[in-house]
Amino acid sequence: MKSTKVEKGLEAIKDENLDDLRKNLQEAKSKIDKFQKNLLKKFDKYVLGISLFPPKKEDKGKVDLFVLFDDTDSKKMNKLELRDKLFSITKGLAAEIDKNFIIEVAMLSELRQDCYDSKWELVGLIGLGMIIYDPSDLLAAVKISEVHKSMVLKKFDKYIVSYVAAGSLFRGEKANDIDVYVIVDDTDVKRMSRFELKEKLRAIIISQGFEAAAITKVDKKFHIQVYILTDFWEGIKDANPVFFTFLRDGVPLYDRGVFMPWKLMLEMGRIKPSPEAIDMFMTTGEKILESVKYRLREILEKDIYWAVLNPSQAALMLYGVNPPTPKETIELMEEIFVKKEKLLEKKYVAILAKIRKWYKDLEHEKIKEISGKEIDDLLKESDDYLKRIRKLFDQIEKKKEEEDVVQIYDTSKKIVDDVLKLNNIKSKDVEKGFEKLIEKGELDKRLLVIYQELVKARTDYKKGKLSRAEIDKVRKESRLFMRTLIDYIQFKRARELDRVTLKVKYENKFGEVILFDDIAFVIEDSSRKDKIGKGKIGADGSIIGVENSGLEELEKFVADKKIPKNVFIKEKTFESLKTIFGNQVELLVGY
Repeated sequence: MKSTKVEKGLEAIKDENLDDLRKNLQEAKSKIDKFQKNLLKKFDKYVLGISLFPPKKEDKGKVDLFVLFDDTDSKKMNKLELRDKLFSITKGLAAEIDKNFIIEVAMLSELRQDCYDSKWELVGLIGLGMIIYDPSDLLAAVKISEVHKSMVLKKFDKYIVSYVAAGSLFRGEKANDIDVYVIVDDTDVKRMSRFELKEKLRAIIISQGFEAAAITKVDKKFHIQVYILTDFWEGIKDANPVFFTFLRDGVPLYDRGVFMPWKLMLEMGRIKPSPEAIDMFMTTGEKILESVKYRLREILEKDIYWAVLNPSQAALMLYGVNPPTPKETIELMEEIFVKKEKLLEKKYVAILAKIRKWYKDLEHEKIKEISGKEIDDLLKESDDYLKRIRKLFDQIEKKKEEEDVVQIYDTSKKIVDDVLKLNNIKSKDVEKGFEKLIEKGELDKRLLVIYQELVKARTDYKKGKLSRAEIDKVRKESRLFMRTLIDYIQFKRARELDRVTLKVKYENKFGEVILFDDIAFVIEDSSRKDKIGKGKIGADGSIIGVENSGLEELEKFVADKKIPKNVFIKEKTFESLKTIFGNQVELLVGY
């Protein structure tokens, strides 16, 4: 045993009434270490745990050590003889080290039988004791279970009929988890439904489990299952395997005469599944096989098919194709990557086509089922296909790099030309035109710097001097550049459009009339813009021949046509507004 374990235990003892015990333990520490070493040397694989029990009043100044032995494979002598012999030897080892050592010994089977006989004094002492040696974590499991049980009984004593530990806990087996079951009496519930009672108690009991783990510092997953009494009985009657196993192997840490009678009746063969449960189990095999066949179909229909189809569609989208349909995907993969670009071998398109055929044949019931071997073959082909598609992605990206850099430059140049045109700047030197707008305060100087970097990137790429990281930087900066200028264009156009827009009010609605040189757009409802008309402006200012139009046509007209500097509203224009919106139309100024 490492000395730190006892030291930590000593630090944990804070009660002023235990000062004497702390002093004695500090003095006895090296002796406890020696006792453990000698005991393990003699009975290593049989010692399940060593614990330090709280001192009895009559044993003041003495150290009470408890040793739990594993007697599961005892064959040469009966349990009682084995216990007496182990006790005698253990007591002798302790006496050689210190006469003040009190030794208590128990067999694993004895501990389990005590619980069956409703004798919980020993497990209670283990819960209060300080663990010295616990290779299988059995003592830790008992300790956290006892602390949790005490908390549960204190709060819900009226409702708890049994608190049961999983059988593995008392088999001395090394386990990662600690499992306990709490059975709640729901036969006298009146104020709430049984389900509400179960969920309410379950939430509190599980939260108490977290508290117990924090108190005991047991570093194991503590699983708590809460069952109501009526559901538990239904589970036994219906031959639920979980309940039968729990009843057969569980060990009660608390029982109000419910669990043990059931357990004994099960051992006597008096608890048997109902005829309905037997019939259900008889048909289970066929149902399971049907379920297996269905899941094999699902592996293809929900997993393999989409696993190869989605990356194929992604490859086409990366190339620049709009998301294609599944059927189009196969055709486009062959047309673009096999024939046109010569980036992909035809056998991989054949794999994609084969998997889609399987998928469609199952969907249309041409094939009723698929075997495990066929799934394995398709999985292997799918894996090969996906590895090749990953390489295809790299090939596409490399090919697209040059196109991207050139496209980024061309798109940026076009947007800059639009900005200059919008501001009536005629300059073959784009940078000089940019500088004029910066001087006017229309644009930020940083945009000119980005544009110069885009021009330089295009030149460097053609010379092979641009790395992938630099290309990514160009893409990022170009997005900011184009987004900023597009926002600027939209703002500028919107501001100019306001100059030629009449805002009107009629019938508790707001409309707009946008006047160009010879064309007018009429928007019936400014908030929705779903009904838009288009008419001609006569020489006298009247709006005539209004026909159905739409937002798309309006936006295209604004983009293509120059917005007039001045708009004159004539008498006939007012008369046209009355014709369009009604006699109660009002013009809004500064709205």
